[in-house]
Order: sequence, then structure tokens, then C-alpha cells
Amino acid sequence: MIATDFKHTHSAHCESGVMASLLRHYGLNLSEPMIFGLSSALTFAYLPFVKIGGMPLVAYRTLPKSIIKNIQKNLKIKMKLENFSNKEKGENRLNELLDEGKVVGAQSSVYWLPYFPPEMRFHFNAHNLVIFAKEADNYLISDPVFEHSVECDRASLSKARFAKGLMAPKGLLYYPTDVPTDIDIKPAIIKSIKKTAKSMLNTPVPISGLKAMKSLAKSILKLESKDTRYAKLYLGHIVRMQEEIGTGGAGFRYIYASFLQESSLLFENDETLIEASKMMLEVGDKWREFALMIAKSIRSKKEIDFKAISKMLLFICDEESKVYKKMLEFNGNK
Repeated sequence: MIATDFKHTHSAHCESGVMASLLRHYGLNLSEPMIFGLSSALTFAYLPFVKIGGMPLVAYRTLPKSIIKNIQKNLKIKMKLENFSNKEKGENRLNELLDEGKVVGAQSSVYWLPYFPPEMRFHFNAHNLVIFAKEADNYLISDPVFEHSVECDRASLSKARFAKGLMAPKGLLYYPTDVPTDIDIKPAIIKSIKKTAKSMLNTPVPISGLKAMKSLAKSILKLESKDTRYAKLYLGHIVRMQEEIGTGGAGFRYIYASFLQESSLLFENDETLIEASKMMLEVGDKWREFALMIAKSIRSKKEIDFKAISKMLLFICDEESKVYKKMLEFNGNK
């Protein structure tokens, strides 16, 4: 069965984009930045003990599936999330849902999706997409990072849904089962803004929030004593995690700035939120400059200035700190 009334939307980030599309289809029209902000998805994490390609995990948003689960919790939406022990069960369940006329979200590996250009495929298992119909042996897919809907053959989609490795999707399918239409999102906005600000400012462990940025800055300084090739790979990995995997450090800051700006309109053009939005945009620009700085350092024949790179990251940390402190000044016009 084809859900002909489903409308594809191009988004900045896969999980927030999928949730915005799903909720819109099921009757709740919220923008992607609003979904991202309400789920308190903005963060920074540096986990040296979790390796990707032998390098530490650096993340700029919360864990995969956190947007789905936090939107469900914060807006009192009922969602069904299903994992499967094998491909056959996962394929059969997907077909059943589509036959019922449901539009479903799915987690997948970018590497096995044939509509991605070869140069963009890599083993990233937390890519989200919407499956809205099946025609013969092909599924019709709304992939948020593409301008138009795409098709994917059954075998490839199955490989993508059951890829092995870190953050393995395990065939995950998800869809709303009850979406309230009279949600007052103002209380959720206030709560989510304070949660994001506090978690970035006050997390006690050095693997999350602003403290994680400082930890990463220290690790960059230690590269001075390492082999040059390793140091370049390490720095290149930081840029890859920042600008290629997911939406990127700057990209998430830009989305969050849009959330703050949109929220300000709901609170009578709240000056605090407008100012915080502008500050977050500037922070996003600094993240882009940081990535460019590293890229130039790696390509240059001159010695890498690790101190300068580390100092730049600490500067961004200070600037982000100012944004979160500004966000805590927001009181919802009380």
C-alpha cells in the first residue's frame, strides 16, 4: 500500500528530520529545529575509550535515538520502537506496517544504501530515514539528507538495517501510535532550554559538555610528542567527526540557533532568546573556523601548531559557555 499523502522534506540532520517528517505526517507540524531543541539534543562528548577506526569518539549531539525518545517523553507522544533478531522478521514486519498504510522511521547504515554516491558511503550505522511505501521489490524512501525521495531495493535496505558494528541498527523501525494535537509546547521549550544549558555547563565528568571540550583540547597538546602521521590522523579524525559524520559540530549549533530564534517568537520576541540565538550562530561559525584551521595544518608542510589548535578549541569552549549562561537567563516571560 502506498502512503500517497506523505510529503518528503529535505532536512539538516537525519534523526531530527525524520521525526519532524513523521510527526507532520501524523498530524503535528513542528519544524526540524524545534524537534532538535525540544529533545535537548545539543551536546559535546569526547570519549577516548570508545574507538571509531582506532580514534576516540567525538560527538556534537546526544546519542542516537535520544531525539526520538526525548520528543516522545517531552511532548507526551506515544511511539512504537521495534528491533528484530533477524532480517526475515524485520523485513516481514516492515511490509506489514506498510500494508497497513503506516509511514515508519528506520535506522540504517549509510554504507549499504545504494542511492548514496560512492564517495559519501562509510560505515556509519546511525543514519535515519523514512520508509513510506513498497513497489515490487523496491522501497520508497524519504531520506532527509536528499532533496527528493529515493528508491532502495529490498536486499540493500535489509543490509543497511542489519549492519553489524558500533551503533548497530538491529533493524530498528519506529512510528507514532498516538500524537496529541493540542500540545502546549511552551513549557517544554522552557524545560529543554534549561536542561541543555545546565548539562553543558555542569556535567561533572570530563567526557561530556564543556569539560569534554577542555579534555579534547588537552589531548591535542599531547600530540606534540606523538608520531606526525598519527597526529595528522587524529586531527583529521576530529574534523571528520565534526563536519562529515552526522550534521557536524557547526551544523548542530546552527540548528539550535534556529530553535532559539523560533522559540523567541512564541515568547513575544523574547530578547534573551534572540540574543542567545545570535551568540549560538557565532559559535557555529567558530567551529567552522576550527575545522578549517586543522585542515590547513594537516596539508601544510610546516610544523603543526598544536598549541594554537588547542587554544582555538578552548576559545570556542568559552564562547559556548557564554551562550548557555545567557540561555539560563530565560524565564519564559514570567
